[in-house]
Amino acid sequence: MGEIIIFEKKYSEKNLQLITGKKDVCSQIMDIPEEMLLLSEVIEDPRKLPYLLETFHTAQIKNEKAFHFALLRVQVDSDIRMHEDIQKYQQRKYVAETLEKLLYGELMLSIEENSGIEDD
Repeated sequence: MGEIIIFEKKYSEKNLQLITGKKDVCSQIMDIPEEMLLLSEVIEDPRKLPYLLETFHTAQIKNEKAFHFALLRVQVDSDIRMHEDIQKYQQRKYVAETLEKLLYGELMLSIEENSGIEDD
């Protein structure tokens, strides 16, 4: 696994596979939407997120459902791999959760503090 160059920018093949949900991402490089490439870029370097918030907020997302699932895949993958590099995967999860809140108003995978179960 290595890097893939798309429009003169380098992207991690592993990240593109995660975001698109497809193992054979190399054969579909030109079909990857711009917002997915941007997501790959920001999970690779979470420090870019503050500068790209407006870009994500105003982006015309081609497939909302696919993008939402990309965010969910990043969150799940981050939780699974947290023991490998806690700082890296906490930052990736933060990026995905922040974008999900920004774009969709809530977290699909969040566990509510008060789930209706009350102590009597």
